[in-house]
Amino acid sequence: MSTANNSSRTTVISDEPRRRPSSNKAVPLRHPGRWITAAVLVILLAWFLISAAGNEAYGWETYRQYIFDTRIAVAAGHTLLLTVLAMILGVALGSIIAVLRMSPNGVLRGVSWLFLWVFRGTPVYVQLMFWGLLGSIYQVVNIGIAEIDMQDFLSNMFWLAVIGLGLNEAAYMAEIVRAGIQAVPEGQSEASKALGMTWWQNMRRTVLPQAMRIIIPPTGNELISMLKTTSLVIVVPYSGELFGKATDISNSIFQPVPLLLVAASWYLVITSVLMVGQHYLERYFSRGSSRQLTSRQLAAFTDAEGVMPRNISIKDDDSVTENNR
Repeated sequence: MSTANNSSRTTVISDEPRRRPSSNKAVPLRHPGRWITAAVLVILLAWFLISAAGNEAYGWETYRQYIFDTRIAVAAGHTLLLTVLAMILGVALGSIIAVLRMSPNGVLRGVSWLFLWVFRGTPVYVQLMFWGLLGSIYQVVNIGIAEIDMQDFLSNMFWLAVIGLGLNEAAYMAEIVRAGIQAVPEGQSEASKALGMTWWQNMRRTVLPQAMRIIIPPTGNELISMLKTTSLVIVVPYSGELFGKATDISNSIFQPVPLLLVAASWYLVITSVLMVGQHYLERYFSRGSSRQLTSRQLAAFTDAEGVMPRNISIKDDDSVTENNR
């Protein structure tokens, strides 16, 4: 052992080899409150299910009788058709309104803003009721050279419900589409223009594929919300959808609770299917946004940086393999 002397301190240098310190054993922090809360919730859920199963006021016998009734199944199909048609109208019109909102023309921006102000500022229940009363306001439309009889069209409550729901949805889809388009960096469009792409090619190949990652999740939520909003078209009045048909049956047998449970069960099944479809659709449009690099991406990245690791090589088919050097 040798000693090095200094004017202010003495440092002892040991000849023994340094030992690597042992790794610390991390002990997970216990959370007894979480387990207590989870146990209480499970007990409450079990108590509710047991209590509801033995409660005759729910009318489980009537529930089992009408859960697969043909009238309910047909009404569920009408609900899906109403939802799809209203969403198609809402997405198409909302996309147009979104483009008008970003237009440099002040008149077009003003018209689009007025549309959003009216349809987002009034309840959808009030709008649907107005559409139902439209036949009493416009029996005949005079366009100067001719008169158009509107009674046949305005007496079709199904299409009035589609228009009412679609116009209301367009106001919300316009903001969703506008947010998705504006989230794409402007440099992407500038690069597309530099490559000679037209406006439509830029939107189709550059902007929209990137904007869809932002547009799809809220659009899926709007679709599920639209499915439940169809229960309000009974004020148009259109009673061919799920809630309206369940209400008609419950009024005839004087048992509203089991028929409400029937309608709720159908809504839950349909929304569950839509949620699964939304999940796979989001995963499809999120391709390329993951931060985990594949071997090919890693090779391209290192090539762009100018430094290629020795254990990486690129084959003729552009696949990256590990070199056994």
